[in-house]
Amino acid sequence: MQLLATAAGLSLVGSLGGLVVASALLPLPAALRHRIVPSLLSYAVGTLLGVALLALVPEALSQLAPVPVFSALLAGILALFVVEKLVLWRHCHTEDCDVHDASATLILIGGAVHNLADGAVIAASVFVSVPLGISTALAVAAHQIPQEVGDFAILLNAGFSRRRALLLNALSASSAAVGAVVVYAAAEVMPDALPYLLALAAGSFLYVAMADLIPHLHRGETIGSSAVRQIALIVAGVGTILAL
Repeated sequence: MQLLATAAGLSLVGSLGGLVVASALLPLPAALRHRIVPSLLSYAVGTLLGVALLALVPEALSQLAPVPVFSALLAGILALFVVEKLVLWRHCHTEDCDVHDASATLILIGGAVHNLADGAVIAASVFVSVPLGISTALAVAAHQIPQEVGDFAILLNAGFSRRRALLLNALSASSAAVGAVVVYAAAEVMPDALPYLLALAAGSFLYVAMADLIPHLHRGETIGSSAVRQIALIVAGVGTILAL
């Protein structure tokens, strides 16, 4: 039960941590916020790539042959692509996003599904080792911050008060604990499935980093000091994972 409590706790840290930072950014002037969020995106790219390629994949390979590991990783990438096509999980990392033309209800449901999956990923990492769970929770929190800023903006534009938007997003984020419980129950029944879950998680992190975050970074300025700053923050994100 202590392991379950740790997994659930880190899952909530990963989901609610991003929400807390995002809520702190909202009162800032829009111009300043628009300068900060791209930096957060760059750092999130580094943490996601670092956890996926330097932690989750090596751990899965230590327990399985390469073909099953990379098959599960590929399945994770394709699964997220399909889910996004079904508009069940599509999310953005800025306030001006065409996807957010959908209703506020759909945003909250998509966020809940997203957080549930993140909680499952964090829990699977915790069952390997707590340090890996901490690294994964950090990566989740890092990419949640800009996403939550965008979701907050949509809810506010839909007429929600700041307090109600925060409460609804917190409820949506709490689904991460449910994901942790589901993985804990599955691990008890099918312990051999854990390396497959790690590879699936790596695939999901790679997809988010490379399909969602990196393309957005390319939409801004990509020359001069802006590009140097992006690269430096990506390296910092990777370095953070290596340091944990």
